[in-house]
Amino acid sequence: MDKKEFAQRVEGLKKQLYKIAYLYLGSEASALEAVDEAVYKGLKAMKQLREPEYFNTWMTRILINECKRELKHMSKLTSIETSHLEKEAYDYDALPLKEAIAKLPVQLREVVILRYFSGYTLSEVAETLDMPQGTVVTRQRRALQLLKLELREEA
Repeated sequence: MDKKEFAQRVEGLKKQLYKIAYLYLGSEASALEAVDEAVYKGLKAMKQLREPEYFNTWMTRILINECKRELKHMSKLTSIETSHLEKEAYDYDALPLKEAIAKLPVQLREVVILRYFSGYTLSEVAETLDMPQGTVVTRQRRALQLLKLELREEA
């Protein structure tokens, strides 16, 4: 794969990558930064991709790792008060489903984001997260149970 083909394939995948990053990180700026960083890392490592048909899964895995790195970095930061404007924007964006998904443990949240918001099949989720398909099914079922409980409580 050359740089031109890489750029074409990334361009077709950018919206999906952004959705995943936004669901992981919860902010537009962080999501855009994570996608940019993932694309940069993918470009640097494109020679390591042995099978081009797995490009989407490979890029998604790079993005997920970048999102995890960013979440870890954000959790290490000391709490800084947000401005009044940022607080209002967050309140507007605080939808019940988004809040419920954010409360899920990371392992369950990953499955939900990839499966329901990115349109991945169970086998693609398993491949992306590098785990058996049975584990994905179990995590999906558990996540849906927790979401159902959480959303029922809010109603």
